[in-house]
Amino acid sequence: MLTHSELRTLQARSLKMQGWIRQQTFSPEKVKTLRRFSSWEVSELIFGMNQSTFRGKLAADPTLPAGKVEPDGRQRWFTLEEVNTLRRKLKPRGKPLMPARPQGRAFRTAIANFKGGAGKSTVALHFAHAAALDGYRVLCVDFDPQATLSHSMGLTDVSEEHTVWGIMARDLVRETEAQNNAPRGAASGTALPRRSIPSSITDLGLQDLRPSDFIQSTNWPTIDVIPSCANAAFVEFASAQYRHLNPEWSFFAAVSRFLDQLPDDQWDLILFDCPPAIGYQSMNAVFAADMLYIPSGPGYWEYDSTTSFIGQLSEALEDLAHGFEGTLSTGKITLPKVFHDIRFLLTRYEPGNDLHRAMFEAFGKVFDDKLARHPVEMTRAVEQSGRFLNSIYEMDYRDMTRETWRRARASFDRAYGEFKETMLPHWEGMATGTLPTDKVVPDPMTQGDEA
Repeated sequence: MLTHSELRTLQARSLKMQGWIRQQTFSPEKVKTLRRFSSWEVSELIFGMNQSTFRGKLAADPTLPAGKVEPDGRQRWFTLEEVNTLRRKLKPRGKPLMPARPQGRAFRTAIANFKGGAGKSTVALHFAHAAALDGYRVLCVDFDPQATLSHSMGLTDVSEEHTVWGIMARDLVRETEAQNNAPRGAASGTALPRRSIPSSITDLGLQDLRPSDFIQSTNWPTIDVIPSCANAAFVEFASAQYRHLNPEWSFFAAVSRFLDQLPDDQWDLILFDCPPAIGYQSMNAVFAADMLYIPSGPGYWEYDSTTSFIGQLSEALEDLAHGFEGTLSTGKITLPKVFHDIRFLLTRYEPGNDLHRAMFEAFGKVFDDKLARHPVEMTRAVEQSGRFLNSIYEMDYRDMTRETWRRARASFDRAYGEFKETMLPHWEGMATGTLPTDKVVPDPMTQGDEA
């Protein structure tokens, strides 16, 4: 007979193995470090510049970072800080290398779906790294208690108080205090009853933490993260209790209110990695997002799960819109929830697989222009990167054939490029106050043979 004691023993053995894997993958100190980038990568893949032109500019200006020449003596290797210095100073053909950055706050994207293994964490990790190489400053928020994104970014020692659960508990206390101190409550003019939060929650002191206390740096100098951990899994149970303590607490807006407290110019992009479920954490991510990215594998059951996800998400957002209408305490949050855009992205796609091609066509017929044109392809390099808790951008192409590495990177480059192309007009619209033009999605059931 087995009890919780045996489970604890198995966990202890697994933790030892995790430590060994991190030591092999990260460094002898089990701290993840970021590799340098070769002059070939910097010039052609990051700056889109001819290698000889890049070398010429380095030779002409001794104040530019020169990188490090490794023993083979053929390539110079640059840190990301040096790459960003070069990006600020170089202007090939008079054009700046800095990416477009509209005024106002960072653009927020939630990467979400029901299906486990759909590639949510993989997409979040690769989009974050691609954006950092593009010159953006990125904040990632890990909503998933599996903490795959946090672990991939080298964060393994995380307390649950400094996860999304801590943010929600902090918001509960602060919002309850604000409601108790307000002379009137709802828009109808009816006074709200006073609510009491037990000392077991207030004594944690989370309400006194600054927003920056929840944010940790990573091995990428321009990427920060609000991490998750396995102990944060009880947030779903705790949040149900919190709603009982204060039924007027708009739990789904806790993270949105938190992000509104951050400086507008500290980050450019905020990416949410969501758990494979619709719950308190995922609803916070969805509600705080400007755009929704929905990854899905190329199989029928994954298509079926995606269909269920958007249906249940629609119902949940509709319930919130009616249940909390007129009760929100800040003008920055409105109901019903509005997205600037929604995109579906196929992952683990194999171009030579007939079924995958057929499913891509089926997705396109249903979701029309909401389906990303460039799926994320499954390659051996992508499989290897996942095993070693790295993105393809972190892997050194010298550890495999350059063509294998470049093919895998090209797939993510295209997917990120399309994400950026989709996002920028909406981000600019947020800055100027213009709303995006909605396109009516045709009903495939009325399109005859065209559908």
